[in-house]
Amino acid sequence: MIIRPIGERVLIKSIKKAEVTESGIYIPDSVQEAKKEGIVVAVGTFEDGKELPLKKGDRVIYGGYKSDEIDLEGELHMFIDFKDVLAVVEE
Repeated sequence: MIIRPIGERVLIKSIKKAEVTESGIYIPDSVQEAKKEGIVVAVGTFEDGKELPLKKGDRVIYGGYKSDEIDLEGELHMFIDFKDVLAVVEE
């Protein structure tokens, strides 16, 4: 299935946070970092038809409170507004 976001939206696959450290210590949700990261799955376009400066596979940090979540192939994905993308993580 091919999904192409309409407008200035980005489809992101959420990256799950580690709940246990490498040494086996459980990290409760109340002390985990609130950083939201995801992998770009699909990208929409600006209103004038130009491409957004993201591409499939980019790892991004995003903010915002509004997102539309969907389940694709058993994994959580979400549509977010391009303006909520804060940074691209480069390694």
